[in-house]
Amino acid sequence: MTSSASVIVVGGGISGLVCAHALSKAGIQVLLLEASQHAGGMIASENHDGFLLELGPQSFSGTAVLLALCEELGIADQLLQAPASAPRYVFINGALKAVPLNPAAMLTTSLLSSRIKWRIARDAIGNSHPPDHDESIAAFVRRKFGQEALDRLVGPFVSGIYAGDPERLSLRSAFPQLYEVERSAGSVIRGMLRAAKSRKPRERPTLQSFQEGNQTLVRALASKIGSNLQLGTEVVGVAARRESQDVKFEVRIRGGGASEQVLLANRLVMATGADVAGVLLRDVNTAFEPVLNGIEYVPVAVVSLGYRRQDVGHSLDGFGFLVPRSSGLRTLGTVWNSSLFPGRAPAGHVLLTSFVGGATDPTAAALSGGELAQLVHREIAPVLQIRAAAMFSHVQTYRRALPQYNIGYEKRLGALEKLRRDFPGLFFVGNYLRGPAIGNCVDQANETAQSLLSSYT
Repeated sequence: MTSSASVIVVGGGISGLVCAHALSKAGIQVLLLEASQHAGGMIASENHDGFLLELGPQSFSGTAVLLALCEELGIADQLLQAPASAPRYVFINGALKAVPLNPAAMLTTSLLSSRIKWRIARDAIGNSHPPDHDESIAAFVRRKFGQEALDRLVGPFVSGIYAGDPERLSLRSAFPQLYEVERSAGSVIRGMLRAAKSRKPRERPTLQSFQEGNQTLVRALASKIGSNLQLGTEVVGVAARRESQDVKFEVRIRGGGASEQVLLANRLVMATGADVAGVLLRDVNTAFEPVLNGIEYVPVAVVSLGYRRQDVGHSLDGFGFLVPRSSGLRTLGTVWNSSLFPGRAPAGHVLLTSFVGGATDPTAAALSGGELAQLVHREIAPVLQIRAAAMFSHVQTYRRALPQYNIGYEKRLGALEKLRRDFPGLFFVGNYLRGPAIGNCVDQANETAQSLLSSYT
């Protein structure tokens, strides 16, 4: 049996949902196919014994596009904003040190030595240019500010965002803003200050979530897409058929116990993980697979622990803390959920979510849930003066959690774009293209939808 749709989107994570919604809103006949029984990918919220857990991203930056989408979906009134002044900490020499959040604070913090502060001041008045080659984050930080800044500040920050290795991550790809401010201003500090001054107050992203968790966004998008979202529908292969100047796509699906079916589409959006997209596009062009499969993903375990408030000696006033790899701990960092948003824990209790694994500790994903919960409790208990065992625990492990924007990533994405141009009507969205944050995915998916719409004119 063969049927058709104007656009088929493969993959119902946040990128696929946003892209399909934007197309549907524009009047395009779109079909969104998701292999699992749940849309949203790693964005999932669950309530256990009064603890509201985020099984993936714990919060998101309220970018202009994302906030406008919330208004459009009618869920803006459910948004919660974390305290803007909530301090972030780094675990250094057995104690939590507040992270400086602006250049001025860097010059007064006890987190950094006078040597690093001098290098920060020197950057502010000096002039430098990035090298021509693709520079790692570690090499950039050492060149500008020294090894201590890498160990104490940037390394933990990189672990918190990418769960990555700063020795391998590309500055241009993972943090393009830092590369650009040095290139354009000759100084990281001056460039950051100029960028901050140029933003209007309402354009400055804020840390947010929803009253009932981040899955609120997923549910709203799925509801808008309606019956055009087909869950439990596995795409098993894709072929391309050239017709004059156009390309038609044949999408083979299987689901619901039915026999294999072929769908025809004028446009195809691949919104799966990079590895899945590479396999599915083998019959379109075998060159897609090595390009996409070469994108590395790292495993991450999300460990949620609930405690009685009276058993935690620390004030938990803040966002949470990050852990340098030099500390010897396997925990990458811990978010103090119940300090950021109301309703995350029952009265008299706190919810703490920690992360283990990443590029520097990939074997952690092989540990059982019980072992991971015990490991995290053992490591954070002395830091937060926890005097009793957790009353509640939940562990979610992702074998392929976060894409790594490693050295050479720009060339890889360039090769992907070159291949894509040979097949008009083929598009890609996902967290491996412009950053793993929810806001990045929403922005990129929305822009891709607009590009697709312009291809009809």
